[in-house]
Amino acid sequence: MTQTGIFTRSSGVLLHPTSLPGRYGIGDLGEWAYRFVDLLQDNQQRLWQVLPLGPTSYGDSPYQCLSAFAGNPLLISLDMLAGEGWLTAHDLEETPPFPDNRVDFGPVITFHYQMLERAYHTFQAAATDELRAEHAAWAAAQSGWLDDFALYFALKTAHEGRPWVEWPQELALHEAAALAEARVAHQQQIASIRWIQWQFFRQWSALKQYANARDVRLVGDVPIFVAHDSADVWGNRAQFFLDDSGQPTVIAGVPPDYFSATGQRWGNPLYRWDIMREDEYAWWVNRIRAILSVVDYVRIDHFRGFEAYWEVPASEETAINGQWVHGPGAHFFRVLKEKLGDLPIIAEDLGVITEGVEALRDGFGLPGMKVLQFAWGDFTGREPFLPHNYVQNCVAYSGTHDNNTTVGWWTEEATPQMKDHIRQYLGCPPAEIHWDLIRLGEASTAQAFIVPLQDMLGLGSEARMNLPGRESGNWFWRCSPSVFSSEVWPRLANLTYIYGRTAAATDPLPEVTAV
Repeated sequence: MTQTGIFTRSSGVLLHPTSLPGRYGIGDLGEWAYRFVDLLQDNQQRLWQVLPLGPTSYGDSPYQCLSAFAGNPLLISLDMLAGEGWLTAHDLEETPPFPDNRVDFGPVITFHYQMLERAYHTFQAAATDELRAEHAAWAAAQSGWLDDFALYFALKTAHEGRPWVEWPQELALHEAAALAEARVAHQQQIASIRWIQWQFFRQWSALKQYANARDVRLVGDVPIFVAHDSADVWGNRAQFFLDDSGQPTVIAGVPPDYFSATGQRWGNPLYRWDIMREDEYAWWVNRIRAILSVVDYVRIDHFRGFEAYWEVPASEETAINGQWVHGPGAHFFRVLKEKLGDLPIIAEDLGVITEGVEALRDGFGLPGMKVLQFAWGDFTGREPFLPHNYVQNCVAYSGTHDNNTTVGWWTEEATPQMKDHIRQYLGCPPAEIHWDLIRLGEASTAQAFIVPLQDMLGLGSEARMNLPGRESGNWFWRCSPSVFSSEVWPRLANLTYIYGRTAAATDPLPEVTAV
């Protein structure tokens, strides 16, 4: 197989673990995750892309996590905890009748945290000395982020989930004496939080080893900005533009464009890149090192912000009155490369991209993204999202987690001009639009092609993962167990083989009954 940039020629599937089947209301890192790896391997898929893995909060978005380093406790397999003896069959008999096709986050959170606390107390009472030592060694190795996160989460719980800026001032502003007192007052919950994080990373590490042993590589996701209400901002206030009370003075967003006359006011605090540069971006180096310890490749969301970002005064209600501000640029990536070696990073370079952003991406050999839904309507043939214009060093997608599904896009959003363009590009009327785009992606020169599972299944907008700007009702989609025996898998394997994305040229041609 040829290699350009960080990838050999390959293909894979985008599916966040929360979307897996299972009886506990949300997908997790247990049996169905391992079955999914087997399914990928059996059908020539070498990449499994997930969304950010951190603990979520208001709105349930994995892109607004409570920590850039911690894992999401909701992904911990309760069955695996039972297998180790930390939960009993009787404990799991209390499982509520959760819906099979969606995540009902409120009840799921309540139940899972109840079970995790029960498992922790069982561990405390019955664990061997060897397991206690293993836990202690892991916690010590992760103390750089774990200590602050455990205290932050304990304090957030004690203050009824309120953001840290609404806590008593001495706690909000991280005063040493107040924190020392809080560590004593909340020591039991802090210990529980540390143990829960250990369980997440134990289970994730085992899953990653299983996947890698089967030639399946994991693609993670890092949002460029972090949530204001997070352990990261609370514990590192000097590295963000905040006022004396901890409130942001300027925030992230994007300017007005074709999609929004007022732009997008994201609300994330902005980095003090000048301060970060003084210690060679230590927080960022640690962040990338941490994510690369749990995945094989990482997509950086809003990559263009490293070249220039849209700065909006926090007092503004929209993103109209902002300005472009230079980011850390090439110096940042030179430091990352010096500290971490080769960078297996995918640059999310969607939107309005300047020559400066392209130079930054290409200067470090980072693959960008090409989304097939964005390709249509320009009959000049110069649209960069058209497959014949791809450079090899890119990752192609039929759509992403932020897009409608391909069938939903085709029926609800694609214009007559777009549909005519696709017809002419294919040389025939589209038969099944999702498979037409999958075939184009597999056939393209892009070194990697990744398809959301919803597109493989031909699902409509009811299966959309996220609608940007919608405050609730996102991230809930789940697949059913029947998907694992669906005819779509050999169909995808067939295209993967035909277009040379299998692991070896000698792999057998998969049999397929419906093409």
